[in-house]
Amino acid sequence: MDQIIEAEVTARKRKKGVVIGIIALVVLVSATWWFRSIFKPTINRADIITAVVEKGSVENTLTATGEVLPEFEEILTSPITASIKNVVMDAGNPVRPGQSILTLDKSAVETEFGKLNFQLQSKRNEISKLRLDLDKSFYDIKSNNEIKQLRISSLADAVENAKRLFKAGGGTREGIEQAELNLRVAQLEKKQLENEIRSKQQTMQIEIREAQISLAIQQNDFHELGRKLRLASIVATRSGVVTWVNKNIGAAISEGEPLARIADLGSFKVHGSISDNYLEQLRNGMPVIVRINEHPVKGRVVNVYPSVQNGIATFDVQLDERNNKQLRPNMKVDVFLVTDVHDNVTRVADGAAFKGPSEQDVFVLRSGKAERRTVHTGLSNFDFVEIKDGLKPGDVVITSDMSEFKHAKELTVKN
Repeated sequence: MDQIIEAEVTARKRKKGVVIGIIALVVLVSATWWFRSIFKPTINRADIITAVVEKGSVENTLTATGEVLPEFEEILTSPITASIKNVVMDAGNPVRPGQSILTLDKSAVETEFGKLNFQLQSKRNEISKLRLDLDKSFYDIKSNNEIKQLRISSLADAVENAKRLFKAGGGTREGIEQAELNLRVAQLEKKQLENEIRSKQQTMQIEIREAQISLAIQQNDFHELGRKLRLASIVATRSGVVTWVNKNIGAAISEGEPLARIADLGSFKVHGSISDNYLEQLRNGMPVIVRINEHPVKGRVVNVYPSVQNGIATFDVQLDERNNKQLRPNMKVDVFLVTDVHDNVTRVADGAAFKGPSEQDVFVLRSGKAERRTVHTGLSNFDFVEIKDGLKPGDVVITSDMSEFKHAKELTVKN
């Protein structure tokens, strides 16, 4: 009997424990629901950033860096080897065409210029002397030719006289042969003289031609040095602003060394840099958006440099607003290269809430609540994110970081 009573008591205790466990579980679930209904996650309206979903275009972009440079910048170089004598204009000063920027010490070049002038005069005198010698030789050949011609005529008469005497019986055959021999010798001497004089004339003409070529070379050097002397007065050739000038007075300057830069600050371009990983995507004519003090300015790529240095590719951007008032020389700007564009799509302003994969959750405001909603994104840039589904135009989306509420389905928004 004792064993039966003990078994019944044990069964009652076990049943009672199960009932108590079930009651405790129900109480726990009820309490959790009650606490969640009372203490639902809340957020202050002032602590979040929102944006309204709208229709528009979205560009897919590559982010690069850029530096604003004058579109037209003239580099003034030294035309001669000299030293800096005086600096008239400092960097930042506006200039007009013809205004002096700096002066050079030109004394050594002026001495060389005078030396070249004397050499030119000497070469001209040399050519004049050769011409006189040529004229004299021409006169000599003419005179000698006339003398030889007279002698030949005389010898020809002697031959005729010897023949007549021979026919008359007063001369001999030897006399005729001697007269003919003297005539042939005179004729050969005349030809020899003419050839000699002609050869001398040709030689002198060649010498004159060589002297003229040498004179022409010296004249070119003389005029070129004169031109360089005129350019050695370093003046502005166009209106602009001096952006840099060599102020090392007394410093030796080689020919071709930069002395100053003058920029036209009414027109600018952007010199961009990007990782060479994107070099294949760069192309001339590619649309570009340049952000200048939060203000976007559109443009296009006009030159992609083929060389890569330290893993960086460079390119030039021509701006649509090249005279934008916010542009300053050497200003650093953000450059966004547009690789693709989707027009008339659903979009929302970009923010910290959009990150990672194309499928993600965002919170949409509705009647004082923030409801979690899953969306699929497409193209994105620094301004907008394309929304493929999950939102419609007019929805108000929280774009600030909501990662601390990643497990919440709904939030209460307090004003």
